[in-house]
Amino acid sequence: MDDLIDDSFDDVLASMDMPTAPKLPKLQVPSESLTSSNSSSNVAAGSSKLPSNPHSVLVHSKQRGNPILKSILNVPLEFRDDIVPDYVVGRTSCILFLSLKYHNLNPDYICQRLKALGKMYELRVLLVQVDTPEPHNALKSLTRISLLADLTMMLAWNAEEAGKIIETYKQFEKRPPDLIMERVESNPHQKLVAALTNIKPVNKTDAVTLLQIFGNLENLINASEERLSQVMGLGPRKAKKLYKTLHEPFLSK
Repeated sequence: MDDLIDDSFDDVLASMDMPTAPKLPKLQVPSESLTSSNSSSNVAAGSSKLPSNPHSVLVHSKQRGNPILKSILNVPLEFRDDIVPDYVVGRTSCILFLSLKYHNLNPDYICQRLKALGKMYELRVLLVQVDTPEPHNALKSLTRISLLADLTMMLAWNAEEAGKIIETYKQFEKRPPDLIMERVESNPHQKLVAALTNIKPVNKTDAVTLLQIFGNLENLINASEERLSQVMGLGPRKAKKLYKTLHEPFLSK
C-alpha cells in the first residue's frame, strides 16, 4: 500500500490553469496605469503596488512568525497582503512554502494555493520543509504535482536552510546564469591538468608534476608503468591506474 501512487489530486490539477509558454507574470495593475510603461514595468507580478525597496523579498503577511524568516539576514523583508504567493523574490519569481507535516494534515492545501496562483510568475518554486520522519510518500506526491503544475521543488531539512534558500533566490535575482555554470578552461595546459585529475586517484599536484616531467601528453602516454611509478608523489598504485586509463581503447568493440 505504501508504494501506491496517490492520484487524489488528479481532478483538482486537471481543472487548474497551468502555465503555458511563454509564461508571463500576471500583473494585477489598474487599467489606467497600463498607459505608463515605466511604472508598470517595475511592478511585482501579482501585486498592485511597487515594492518600497527593489532589493526586498516580498513576504505575505500570513508568513509572519514563520521561523524561516529568522534565517533571512542579508536581504530586507517587506510584508504585504496584496501578493498571492508566500514570497516574491523577483518580478517573475515566487516561492510557495510548505511544511511536509502540514501537508500530511491538509493534503488539499497545495492545490488550493496553486489554483489561486494560476498562471502568475515565470519561475514558481515550491519550497518544502521536510519535518516528518517518513517523508517519502508525501514527496512522491508533491513531485508529481510539481511536474504537472510547472513548479521547481526545493527541499529544506530545517527552518534555517529554508530561509537561506529564499535569501539566495533573491540575491541571485539579477545575476547572469553563467555565474553558476561550470568554468571551462581555455588554456590547453589547464585543460590537460583538468583531464588528468578526472583519473582517480590522480590529484592536481600529480597532474602538474606529470606534465612538467614529460612535457606533453604524447610522452606521458608512451611512458611505461614503471617509469610513471618513479614520479615523485605518484607511487605504484596511482601509476597503475593512470597507465591503465591512458591505454584503454576509446571505442569499445
